[in-house]
Amino acid sequence: MKIVIVEDEEILLKVLKEKFEKANFDVWSAINGDEAFAVIKKTLPDMVVLDLILPGKSGFEVLQELKLDAETKLIPVIVLSNLGQDEDIKKALQMGAEDYIVKTQHPINEVIEKVKARILSKSR
Repeated sequence: MKIVIVEDEEILLKVLKEKFEKANFDVWSAINGDEAFAVIKKTLPDMVVLDLILPGKSGFEVLQELKLDAETKLIPVIVLSNLGQDEDIKKALQMGAEDYIVKTQHPINEVIEKVKARILSKSR
């Protein structure tokens, strides 16, 4: 299973990457919105975990780009962000995100399990 993590917080990115690799994922990453689309387009992963507050393009802009591109529009995206306002959550889901996880409300192991469950449900 291939996954791309788009996260600019290096420590969190490292921890997520290690946890996903332990769970047998092939992991690619991007640390800003500008490189995110290129990495996703190149790897065509089974899932994208996307932060919204990024240097360069925002996560919302990356999500929009993904959903407008024929090759990437069907790739599921889970937003993992500190933005916990209802309007941010609603906007991301309306733009095509599969799920929205507020970082401060979920331990990392729970994030890993949610992503695994989403990918497994898609592959059935």
